[in-house]
Amino acid sequence: MQLFKRVNIAILALFSTGVMLTSCNNNESPAPALSITGINPASAPVGTDITISGSEFGTSTSAVTVTFTGNVSATPKAVTATSITATVPAGAQDGPITVKVGDKSVTSSTNFTLTAKAVQEVSGRITADQTWSADKVYLLKGYVYVNSGVTLTIKPGTIIKGGGKELDANGRAATLIINKGAKIMAEGTETQPIVFTSSKAAGSRSYGDWGGVVIAGNGTHNQITQKDFEGGIEGSLTPGNLVATDNSGILKYVRIEFAGVALSSAANSEINGLTLYGVGSGTTIDYVQVSYSGDDSFEWFGGSVNAKHLVAYRTWDDDFDTDFGYNGKVQYALALRDPEVADQSGSNGFESDNQSGDGTNSGVAPEPKTSPVFANVSVFGTSGTPSTATIKGNGGFQSAMHLRRATSLSVFNSVFAGFPEGLRLDNTTTLPSTVGSPSSMQIRKVMIANVNTDVRGANGLTDEQAKTFFNTTAFANQIIAAANVSTLGLNDSNWKLDGTASFLPKTGSPLLSGAVWADKASDSFFTKENFIGAFGTTNWTANWTNFNPQQTNYDK
Repeated sequence: MQLFKRVNIAILALFSTGVMLTSCNNNESPAPALSITGINPASAPVGTDITISGSEFGTSTSAVTVTFTGNVSATPKAVTATSITATVPAGAQDGPITVKVGDKSVTSSTNFTLTAKAVQEVSGRITADQTWSADKVYLLKGYVYVNSGVTLTIKPGTIIKGGGKELDANGRAATLIINKGAKIMAEGTETQPIVFTSSKAAGSRSYGDWGGVVIAGNGTHNQITQKDFEGGIEGSLTPGNLVATDNSGILKYVRIEFAGVALSSAANSEINGLTLYGVGSGTTIDYVQVSYSGDDSFEWFGGSVNAKHLVAYRTWDDDFDTDFGYNGKVQYALALRDPEVADQSGSNGFESDNQSGDGTNSGVAPEPKTSPVFANVSVFGTSGTPSTATIKGNGGFQSAMHLRRATSLSVFNSVFAGFPEGLRLDNTTTLPSTVGSPSSMQIRKVMIANVNTDVRGANGLTDEQAKTFFNTTAFANQIIAAANVSTLGLNDSNWKLDGTASFLPKTGSPLLSGAVWADKASDSFFTKENFIGAFGTTNWTANWTNFNPQQTNYDK
């Protein structure tokens, strides 16, 4: 019995020792966790590369997201298990940084601080290739010319400020002019757009603080004698040796704010937010917003450049102005007006003419005639009762579309709302000789809503002739009375001017279906959407636009 007890005790002791040894040898560390241990440098301006130190970052740049305070993200340039290199994006704010790897995320315990950028002044001529980067602010003074043969490259997130007349010895408002034969390569991104804006502080910016952006190309136009550029800028449209496919570069994800100013005391000396002289179809224009322009937002003087995703916001004069034989194509264009600000000439959504090469307004224009094709356009004047009164501008509103002087502009699948007049066809030479297919002017599936006068003629064209054309049954155009605007199903935030505007139509809106893509709109340039107006179910203005640039701090 004693032996049995001793054996049991020995077995028990041996078992206990084994358990203790097992416990003592269980020294495995917890699995490594995603962490941030440092940010270097901890303070820097937009456009600077920073290194985030930590653990478990992996090695794939596509699997990692770096988000700065301000809810703006940066795609990593390089990733190792313990470090991430990323560029500080435009819109970043002071605060912690969050790193997400797969479904795990971690936020830094220390803040990253955004610092002011160095300012580089630019004036006179650019005579050799240059690259402007997001780690600086570029201040334009007076007329800045990019000479023929020179390429100006502007990196994503770069801020360019235009100085007023008071900053130039010659009293010229800052204007960036891309000469014939030169190129501008300004290709931003959705999260890091390139911004041209006022040099004034937030809260004190206004219409026409500076000149704007002018691009001149060797494309086609209809001027039979030399036509100098407006505003005393060097250069002219001249006949001969014209290249329809001329390439002046790229404007993509670009904003132009508070530009558009009279550059001299001479007539027709205004400059627009974006002015295009004979710009050819080899040029890329996509995702461009012009805000608070003191004249037109976009104006084409000849050329055949195509464009998509254009925004004209709170324009003083016309939103989209086409002259001198412009014959390009535009899809997805939005204009939102301030109903209290308009020009003495009578502001329009569209203004289109030829401005004859013989120097007259006879409406008899040489070839090519102005014949652009627009599709998926939304132009919004006011949600209230349209008025021609002068309120805060120096004039009142006129037409959603003013088509004159033998223009052959065409527009498809679009909506125009809130103007004193819907469509004004001006001069008998403007109305096509036939309303059949294909006529030179094609207006198809266009909705005109909330106007005092829907369609009218002028300068020899009667109202009856104009209305007969627009109301041709086969064209599927519509007039929507003010009392019935709600049937369009526009977004409840469509008209807001406080920076919170939203444009996607409501579910079930008649604007979401019924588009037509015949004749001139059958061109392969156009994406054959089914919706009417600029938007279906995708908000292409997200991230890169700014509907409250007055309050934006562009110094960091």
